[in-house]
Amino acid sequence: MIINVRVIPRARVQKIVTDGDTLRIYTNAAPTDGEANAAVIKMLSKHFDVPKSAITIVRGATSHDKTIEIV
Repeated sequence: MIINVRVIPRARVQKIVTDGDTLRIYTNAAPTDGEANAAVIKMLSKHFDVPKSAITIVRGATSHDKTIEIV
């Protein structure tokens, strides 16, 4: 499954919100050294109840808009 997400780093609360065809992921992790990407993978893992190893960032590793594949 391929999904499009919009990441909002340094948010006050961590949550996932559906916004049309994309998911908005609010995380309190900073966007440095891949911390926000790791937090996004962890949150999606819990949200979809899959292991973290089943989630990969296909496009947008350094961007707010990401394309993520969940196997």
